[in-house]
Amino acid sequence: MRQIQAARAGERTNADGRPVGNKILLALSDAEYRRIRPHLEFVDLPGHFSLYEPGKKLQFAYFLNRGLASIVVAMAEGRVVEAGVVGFEGVVGTGIAVGLLSSPLRTVIQIAGDAFRITAAALQTTLQRTPDLQMLLSRYAVLQGEQVAQTAACNRLHDVGQRLARWLLMAQDRVDAGTLPITHDFLANMLGTDRPSVSVAAAALQRRDLIRYSRGAVEILDRKGLEGSACECYRVIQQLNGELGLK
Repeated sequence: MRQIQAARAGERTNADGRPVGNKILLALSDAEYRRIRPHLEFVDLPGHFSLYEPGKKLQFAYFLNRGLASIVVAMAEGRVVEAGVVGFEGVVGTGIAVGLLSSPLRTVIQIAGDAFRITAAALQTTLQRTPDLQMLLSRYAVLQGEQVAQTAACNRLHDVGQRLARWLLMAQDRVDAGTLPITHDFLANMLGTDRPSVSVAAAALQRRDLIRYSRGAVEILDRKGLEGSACECYRVIQQLNGELGLK
């Protein structure tokens, strides 16, 4: 794929004048962005809002501007575990780009934000005339698959403290904020463990002044220190993002 000069956040808008912050949309050439722009509908994404449910039709793809979406595996008995996260660096619904209109996974908004959504039909039509967008979405889909594989290995092989540090760093990268509105119950679900284990791990990070935890929020105080506490998986996923140009 040829190099594309990315626009800056806010320099582009949709047809209604809403500023664009999504990195994939900002990475498009002016010509390709003009083709997708009329189809971009601005939507608010409240916390816990479900974008996709397992087996249901994928009607829209979402280019996130703000907030955090979690891709989760839901088991029959009701337990869930996170397989990947998406923020303003990416898009939810990459399967649509290759003709897949359903998924066995659930995607839910964990940190409220907003996005530009596009119907499945409009995206598929637009991709026929936007080769750079098609390449970006294809590469991002591969990146998501590799992120899922790395997360699966992380949940199996690394301790809760390392996984918690990794998750907090990944979340901060994608929402660009120092304070994350999340609870220990939520983190336990996302990390595939129990609440007491997360509470012990969070307390250990807080004693080292890496984070500050208050009811319903985690503030990252020392990012470098937190990176030192994370497992290798964070650096691997960062490298994947860098290869796509979305780091």
